[in-house]
Amino acid sequence: MEYTKITSAILAEIENAIGASNVFVDDESLANYAHDETEDLKYYPEVVVKPTDTESVSALLKICNGYKIPVTPRGGGTGLSGAALPIFGGVLLSMEKFKAIIDIDTENLQATVEPGVITEEFMNAVAEKGLLYPVDPSSKGSCFIGGNVAHGSGGPRVVKYGTIREYILNLEVVLANGDVIWTGANTLKYASGYNLTQLMIGSEGTLAVVTKIVTKLIPRTSLTVLMLGSFSTNEQACGAVSAIFRAGVTPSALEFMERKGVEWVIKFDEIKFDLKDDVNAFLMIEFDGDDLDVIFKDCEKVNMVLEEFGCTEVLFADTAQQKEELWRMRRTMAESVKSNSVYKEEDTVVPRAALPKLVNGIKEIGSKYGFESVCYGHAGDGNLHINIIKAGMSDDDWRHKLKDGIIEIFELTTALGGTISGEHGIGLVQKDYMPIKYSEIHLNLMRSIKSVFDPNGILNPGKITP
Repeated sequence: MEYTKITSAILAEIENAIGASNVFVDDESLANYAHDETEDLKYYPEVVVKPTDTESVSALLKICNGYKIPVTPRGGGTGLSGAALPIFGGVLLSMEKFKAIIDIDTENLQATVEPGVITEEFMNAVAEKGLLYPVDPSSKGSCFIGGNVAHGSGGPRVVKYGTIREYILNLEVVLANGDVIWTGANTLKYASGYNLTQLMIGSEGTLAVVTKIVTKLIPRTSLTVLMLGSFSTNEQACGAVSAIFRAGVTPSALEFMERKGVEWVIKFDEIKFDLKDDVNAFLMIEFDGDDLDVIFKDCEKVNMVLEEFGCTEVLFADTAQQKEELWRMRRTMAESVKSNSVYKEEDTVVPRAALPKLVNGIKEIGSKYGFESVCYGHAGDGNLHINIIKAGMSDDDWRHKLKDGIIEIFELTTALGGTISGEHGIGLVQKDYMPIKYSEIHLNLMRSIKSVFDPNGILNPGKITP
C-alpha cells in the first residue's frame, strides 16, 4: 500500500478542519506518541491530532481517506501488542480529549461514555450509584475504556461476570470515509442482522474509530472475601483451577502467580509479604456477594479442593488493606518484571484444565532455547501471561532464535485448544503468529472484512493480519 506524506498544505487543511490547537508537529509530541507499552518499539508519526468531538474525527478521516494518509487511533497508550504504534507515520489520532461520562442510566442499568474515559474513573463513577462495571484490566488506573473495547480487554473478574463483549451494547463509530453510524441498539438483545457492535470489539481501530460507548451495568455486591493459596509447584496450583469450578463454585476472580513474579514485586514495589522457601506458586481467589454465609460455604468448598492439590497454606485477607496489598501485588507484576529485565510478553489462553500442560510446556521450551519465564494471569479463564526473560540468552540468540521458541509456545497453546491472545490483542507484534492458529481462508475473511470497512487501508494499517 502506498501512502501519502503529509505536506504543509495537507497539514493546513487538517488544522482548519479540527482546529490548530488540536494539531501537534513538535518533536516532543511526536516522540511522546511514538511508543506505547510494547517492549521498546518506537515509530514516529508525522503529526499528532487530539480532536474533541465526533464531527472533528469525521472531518479528519475524510481528509486522510481522500489523500490516503494512514491514521493510527490511540487510547491511553497502555497496550502491549503494538496496536497504537504508527508504523507508517501519518496521523496519530489520540482520543484523550474524549473523556466525558455522558450519562449513567440507573433505571436501565447502562451508561454512555466517551472512549477517552479512564476505566477506573468510570468504575468509580458507577460504583457511587451502587452499580458495577466489572471489566477491570490491570492497567485500569491509566487505560481508556475505548482502548479496552478496541482490544477486547478483560481482567480478573471476567471469570464470573464475563468479557467486555457482554457489556458493550452499542457504539458510535466513524468509518474510514468519515461517515458516522451507531453499530446497534441500546438493548440487551440484538437479532437484527449482522452484529456490527461485536465486530468492532477487538478490531484494534482497523475498521472504524469509536467515539461513544454504551455499556451495560449490573448491581454492585457489598461483600468480598479474598483467599491466597500457596503451592510447592506451578502444576499443583494450575491443576486446582479447573477442579474449583467442577466443585460447583464460581469465584469473582481466580489469579495465578509464579514465585519469581512475587519476588520481583516485593523488590520493585516494597510490598511486605512473607514468602516462604517451599512455596513456588500461588492462587489468589476472590468471592463476592451479599450473603457472608454463602460466601464462606464457597470458601470451604475451595479449601477442600486446594488440599487435594497439595496446597500448603491458605491465607485470608482480613482487612481492606490486606486485600488491597494482595491485589496490588498481582496488578504490579507486569511492571515489576519489566523493571528487572529485557523481556517479551505473550498472552496465551487455553481451556482451564489444560493450564498444567501449558505451564510445563513453557518451562520445557524455555530450557530448550535458554530463556527464563515468569508466568501469571487470569487462571480462572485459562488466560496465562508469559513474560519471557532474556536471562542467559546471547544477544544474537535473543534476536534470532527467540522467535522459534515463541512459535513453539503458540503451537503448544493451539494444540491444547487455545489461542494466541486472550485480552492483549494482536496488533503489530503478534500478527506474524496468526497463521499458527488461523488458516489462510480464515485470514482472508478478516482481510475482506477490513477492505469493506476501509477500502483505502488507512485505519491502523499493518496490524492484526500478516
